[in-house]
Amino acid sequence: MSKFILILWHLKIHVEAVVIEIEIEGRETITTATNVFLQLLSSSITDFYAGRNVFITGATGFVGVTIVEKLLRDVPKVGNLYLLMRAKKGKSVEERLEELKKNSVFDRFKEMQLESRLTKIVPVEGDVGLDNLGISPKDRQTLIDNVNVVFHSAATLDFFQSLKETTNINLKGTRRVVELCQQLKQLDSLVHVSSAYVNAYLTEVEEKLYPTPDDPVKIIQLAETLNDEALKALEKKLLKDHPNTYTFTKHLAEHEVANAASSFPCGIVRPSMITAAWKEPIPGWTISKNGPQGFFMGASKGVLRRLPLDPSIIMDYIPIDVVVNGIITTGYYVNALKAKNAGRPAELQIFHLTSSTYKPFRFDLMADKINSYLHDYPLNSAVWYPNLRLVKSLWVFRLSAILFHFVPAFFLDIVTRITGGRPILMRLHKNVWNSLNTLERFIFTEWHFDSKRLLALSKSMDVVDRKKFVIDIGELTWDEYFSNTIRGVRQYLSKELPKNLEKARRKDKILLGLHVALQLLFWFGIFKLIVWISGVSSAKAALILPVFYYLFGLL
Repeated sequence: MSKFILILWHLKIHVEAVVIEIEIEGRETITTATNVFLQLLSSSITDFYAGRNVFITGATGFVGVTIVEKLLRDVPKVGNLYLLMRAKKGKSVEERLEELKKNSVFDRFKEMQLESRLTKIVPVEGDVGLDNLGISPKDRQTLIDNVNVVFHSAATLDFFQSLKETTNINLKGTRRVVELCQQLKQLDSLVHVSSAYVNAYLTEVEEKLYPTPDDPVKIIQLAETLNDEALKALEKKLLKDHPNTYTFTKHLAEHEVANAASSFPCGIVRPSMITAAWKEPIPGWTISKNGPQGFFMGASKGVLRRLPLDPSIIMDYIPIDVVVNGIITTGYYVNALKAKNAGRPAELQIFHLTSSTYKPFRFDLMADKINSYLHDYPLNSAVWYPNLRLVKSLWVFRLSAILFHFVPAFFLDIVTRITGGRPILMRLHKNVWNSLNTLERFIFTEWHFDSKRLLALSKSMDVVDRKKFVIDIGELTWDEYFSNTIRGVRQYLSKELPKNLEKARRKDKILLGLHVALQLLFWFGIFKLIVWISGVSSAKAALILPVFYYLFGLL
């Protein structure tokens, strides 16, 4: 046995040397053989999670399900994963678990023939919106006796939800999770998934806890005693500088965690806009329609033609795999600090999982490439030739939306209704239109989220952990990343298989021809209209036509 351990130790030294050498040479990837070695080798983080049981809220969401996949794939000796799940749409938690196992996040996992590890998943029926998390006494006792690490990622992300609902889910839900943690017999760490935008009233944000915007007890009492109408009347006064009930209640929730930090190791991670996978489980993988994935999906269909967005503003995007690695690393790190602190929990640790101050992205870096990527990975289901343009002004966007969104949507919905389908385009565009005033602050504001503490954490990790649990995005290339994202949107959101790509490219060329023909027909109609209305000659109308072309070009 000792000889075997010695061999593994030498192997680890060899791999670390290889990784260091490759990093010095500036290469972006390591060899397949080294990747295999990394899977075999232990590390501080994998050793920490080995044999430990993890309780995860929000486990069926984008973040939660990716945590599950990462732990099962890269921490083979992890204990049971207890997932808080609701019975939903007539399906039990057991049925929902079987659906979860079919999620595309596990595609690579299954290719690696790791399905046997799925038996570590244990569904726990409950709901963060219910007292005691809606967990039965028997299941709660199981958690109390067995859980070592808690990842709390459940939240309502709806910017338009009432203060009553967001208080119940985001604030009281976090309080309920903390109350459970206080009962756990063997708790090693709690990681709360917050948001970089909980301090959206600031544009320069540090990795620290900011003063509470109000008394959480008072807000909970108001939400429990007032009806929605009375609470709505107080909302603006209560929110103060917060843009919506989401950021307000998530800010208050951070203080629930902070209040418990002296009792057990706690960490808070603040991701910005979470986007598709950078490296794992598969580059470009996503199941989320939020942020750029959503508008890439609409643009690839040909139904989204204009987007209200200033390409000169930094957009803070962070890949889902970096977020998950940050959560897992934080769980290990806050416990390690306790060990260094003579067994007493250290102060609350807060990390920004963001890109704005370290690897800033602006759409003007690739505005001319977006449409190219859309045509590299076109859809068979596209209804028109994709051509997305960014519009800096909200009122110009509204004007262009009438022409390029609502008019086509009206006719396409008629065709859909005639053919027996469900018309949705007009409704979708109306929803976007109605949400613009609320979203304007997030669309046209540039935030700078400092991430020095996260980068220091990355540098403190051993070389194997830095490769297994990447939280430093220094090597990320935005061009390649968004090309992979659009490919991932095609496969995982639009559900179009790679094998049908060539067929889709042939259709894309046909749509291009129709697009050009329609444009020629449109401008010929404008030309004739100028002649008919003004009575000028065709030659003079030809001189006026470029003016109209220029004005339309602004939309």
